Amino acid sequence: MSQKSAKLILMRHGESEWNRLNLFTGWVDIPLSLKGIEEAIEGGKKIAHVPIDVIFTSSLIRAQMTAMLAMAYHSSKKVPCVQHPHEGKLEEWSHVYSQSATMNCVPVYCAWELNERMYGKLQGLNKRETMDKFGEEQVQIWRRSFDQAPPEGESLEMTAARTIPYFQEKILPVLKKGQNVFISAHGNSLRSIVMFLDELSHTQVVKLEIATGEPILYTFCGEKWSRDV
Repeated sequence: MSQKSAKLILMRHGESEWNRLNLFTGWVDIPLSLKGIEEAIEGGKKIAHVPIDVIFTSSLIRAQMTAMLAMAYHSSKKVPCVQHPHEGKLEEWSHVYSQSATMNCVPVYCAWELNERMYGKLQGLNKRETMDKFGEEQVQIWRRSFDQAPPEGESLEMTAARTIPYFQEKILPVLKKGQNVFISAHGNSLRSIVMFLDELSHTQVVKLEIATGEPILYTFCGEKWSRDV
């Protein structure tokens, strides 16, 4: 019996207003800038003809905006429909009673586990001014090392410790069913996932650059991953 294959699309959100202002953002919930909106749209055009069955985003608005803007240009014309499991009235009262409407929707799941690395006491600070205060070498260690966290924040290692298990427990089962998945998230949460998929070392992953609004595609088949060129 032939094994089902599935597509996985990863996309880092477009530029946010705080990216534009060169501020550490982390878990601060800041929307996309105009440039970021354009990046999300352009990214969406690149995946417009890839069927998408399920969408996962972080709980932060910049990732959610990116997913919605990208889907606005999808050839299927399907409508993203945000799901609210275990959220009381939001789940209960959002039931759809039309089969045709349901079939025209793509379910969207928002998860804090896919959030950006939490930057602790650096959040809201200007990156250039922070380098002037603490030194470029120290700031580079906070930003790019695997296991060194900024003051009261998360390291990449800590981010991976929540992102990879969520991917394994919630997203991988969807792919194993042969369904295509679109993940809209952040530089560090996506680095964690790519580290897992490509079996990167800690040294390799800190050097990994993921461009904003640029989709990365994988094919999953028979428990094996291959990155699409």
